[in-house]
Amino acid sequence: MSKENIILANSTSFALAAKVKDYFQLIKFTLSFMVVFSTVVSFLIAPNELHYVRHKIISVLLLFTGGMLITGSANAINQILEKSTDAMMKRTANRPVASGRMLASEATSFAVITGIIGVFILWYWFNYQCALVGLFSLLLYGFVYTPLKKINSVAVLVGAIPGALPCLIGWVAATGDFSLGGWILFGIQFLWQFPHFWAIAWLAHQDYTTAGFKLLPGDKGPTKFTALQTIIYSSMMIPFGLLPYFSGIIDTGTRGIICTGILFICNLWMVFVSVLLFKNMDLKSARKVMFSSYFYLMIVLLALLFGRV
Repeated sequence: MSKENIILANSTSFALAAKVKDYFQLIKFTLSFMVVFSTVVSFLIAPNELHYVRHKIISVLLLFTGGMLITGSANAINQILEKSTDAMMKRTANRPVASGRMLASEATSFAVITGIIGVFILWYWFNYQCALVGLFSLLLYGFVYTPLKKINSVAVLVGAIPGALPCLIGWVAATGDFSLGGWILFGIQFLWQFPHFWAIAWLAHQDYTTAGFKLLPGDKGPTKFTALQTIIYSSMMIPFGLLPYFSGIIDTGTRGIICTGILFICNLWMVFVSVLLFKNMDLKSARKVMFSSYFYLMIVLLALLFGRV
């Protein structure tokens, strides 16, 4: 191979790798993965009446794929609508649309195609109910929550709905109905988002203020009121952590007791770090709430999977 061909091949490989990296940023891969993780685990926790064991692996793979496509579409819409504000903030200025590396028209085509395919997978392989919930979640996140962030802090409440719907999607995909178990899982993830997101908004307050986002519960930035709200929502997670056991979602024997104990400890920890934030009012404490919330969700979902009936 000539030197020119080698240079051309290396250049092509570099351009392809850069484009793939841009699409990973467009769908916010890490965030999307965490969202879809809750969908898959909720599917496995649910009484799986519609899928035989031999179809379990295929179902999990298709649910993961459909969920990633829908979530990726919603995140792409978010970046298209916020390209100007993303460009103002250090943490988001390098996103593909905000930086100009990707045209808004390309991102729009990607969002439409992935959204349609994702909803179709849920509809065709599982049921129309979970597909409709997926579509509703996409639209609510992309076209209601995203523009609302600049208008009022109620955006956090609105955004917590599509943020928790993945649990309900997984449950409905498995059962075909909107039974109590799905709503309990939805409630756990719904409440979790408030201390999680307010900690992020606390850390990124300057960036968010520059962009005109109103995401903290108070209009004066990180205050005692915000920290108090974090404590309140973390405390509400404690009784919700008992519901899986008493509603029969998880085993009522030893495994269920262990699972409930893990949830109780995790919820107490979230209250503890929230109290530290109220006491110290500093970035270190806010960072502790944020990282604790990441581990919380993973541990709680895996504990529920361990304790399932």
